[in-house]
Amino acid sequence: MKLKNISLSLLLATSVATAADKVTVTLTPSADAPIINKEIYGQFAEHLGTCIYGGIWVGEDSPIPNTAGYRNDVIKAFKDLKVPVLRWPGGCFADEYHWTDGIGPRENRPRMVNSNWGGTVEDNSFGTHEFFNLCELIGCEPYLSGNVGSGTVEELAKWVEYITAEDGPQAALRKKNGREKPWRLKYLGVGNESWGCGGSFRPEHYADEYRRYQTYCRNFNGNKLFKIASGASDYDYNWTDVLMKNARNAMDGISLHYYTVKGWSGSKGSATKFSDDDYYWTLGKCLEIGDVVRRHIDIMDKYDPKRRVALLVDEWGTWWDEEPGTISGHLYQQNTMRDAMVAALSLNTFHNLTDRVKMTNIAQIANVLQSMVLTKDDKMVLTPTYYVFKMYVPHQDARLIPLTVGSAVRDVRDSRKVPVVSATASEKNGVVTISLANTDLAKSQEIEIPLDGIKATKVSGEILTSADIRDYNDFDWAEKVTLRPFDKAKINKGVLRLSLPAKSIVTLSLN
Repeated sequence: MKLKNISLSLLLATSVATAADKVTVTLTPSADAPIINKEIYGQFAEHLGTCIYGGIWVGEDSPIPNTAGYRNDVIKAFKDLKVPVLRWPGGCFADEYHWTDGIGPRENRPRMVNSNWGGTVEDNSFGTHEFFNLCELIGCEPYLSGNVGSGTVEELAKWVEYITAEDGPQAALRKKNGREKPWRLKYLGVGNESWGCGGSFRPEHYADEYRRYQTYCRNFNGNKLFKIASGASDYDYNWTDVLMKNARNAMDGISLHYYTVKGWSGSKGSATKFSDDDYYWTLGKCLEIGDVVRRHIDIMDKYDPKRRVALLVDEWGTWWDEEPGTISGHLYQQNTMRDAMVAALSLNTFHNLTDRVKMTNIAQIANVLQSMVLTKDDKMVLTPTYYVFKMYVPHQDARLIPLTVGSAVRDVRDSRKVPVVSATASEKNGVVTISLANTDLAKSQEIEIPLDGIKATKVSGEILTSADIRDYNDFDWAEKVTLRPFDKAKINKGVLRLSLPAKSIVTLSLN
């Protein structure tokens, strides 16, 4: 194992596994620094496995405590996260979803086979009304993924009208189905993964189809749509180039998908049984999202130097093998302290790119991939990833404080690199929030943060860590990995000092 210093790029003589290093974090507050868009903390809910049914929606007649069919425990968890935006109904499901199947009396709604995800029969009991009412209940913006792959221009245009128009035939149908007042819809995705499950388009063809579809998605009664083109999968830079060249003037945003995954064929690896080497490789893969996003931004800048078009990483997170004994195609996976570390490092990266990255949506909010909550019958547990999002709530809509970290860097396989310490900082309403992650499995880090120009005398904090990086929460031990108070940070003579334990994430509030 080799270690390099970020600031000096010199080979260190000692191993990470020896005595603790001293790490200096230098803050550079600036009134010109960007605001961290709260939508960077967006979520994603697809009709996949038990994300919707059982995870969020149980119906009004369920013995599970609910409000109008929505699980009370899950709704409270989402409210505590201050979820800013929720993407629905897919994912791959979106391009086989016909919205008229999901309106009207539930007993009359047609059933369909969810051919993308395990062949499960979908009864359409959770549709447009249920989704938009959910967004109102938790106080978030809806992000709708429209059907381009198997749908029509007319179908998507009428859906927008049904949701947002005050008058007209679609508004009359909505009112007949019990909703008098139109909803507000800001974010509209025109298709999903159109290069793959969303239609297997060539980029040139999709660019033309995008232009055609978005033309007929109108703004009704003062509702202003933010129209999003279906963007690339991770390293497909040509897709971004073609779309920006041919459709940039018709879009407000373009999406990007990036998963921390070993590969798309064969085993993706266990969510809970992995080696230390696997752990460090995972962090290296997750951090590569920064370089990938920057390359897409460079292409966007070529066509849009004023950065009018936003980049939305509207699917990201870890993807492991399904848990043994679960239904194939439902993508149910456990969530360990490793996943929490991926979340922290990814969010730190997004903060630094917030001048162009205006939204991200982790996949997915419940019971699927890197989820916030896991449910089983009437039980619910919060995942380690959930706690990272909760720790980071103060960063939402806060002003970024640029910083540098004088930390060692670990070389991992496939020529990737992982900093031992990752950090981010922001300021909002006079409170400075600093989040730090120690990626090392064995050694604590002594952190020193000069507070030049920052007037603070009090510090409080929370820590997320565990005895083993493989630890997770389940229905027998729901708080094996949970937030604890952290009181080891002290301010003395304008310098903040703390000892950051191994494999830990800490968020500090300075007043």
